[in-house]
Amino acid sequence: MIQPHAKAWDLLLPHTEFAYNRAPSKAISLSPFKVVYGIDPISPLNLTPCPLDQKPSGDAAARVEEIQETNELVRSRIEKTNASYHAKANKY
Repeated sequence: MIQPHAKAWDLLLPHTEFAYNRAPSKAISLSPFKVVYGIDPISPLNLTPCPLDQKPSGDAAARVEEIQETNELVRSRIEKTNASYHAKANKY
């Protein structure tokens, strides 16, 4: 791998941000992109288009419902993870 010049770090920031936002969180098992937009973005490594089940719906009411369901899912997973951490911390 070619090492980038130390003064060119700013050129790598967009790639780093994209990778971070595309990676699923350990706590909620969803990426920030999935939480916000309802789909994971296609990366340059994907050679096939998004599956049909990942395309955002055109109906606004359905999209609002998707967002609410995702928010509830994220909230419940965070609460579950926090409870697990709490139980482990109070174990001793």
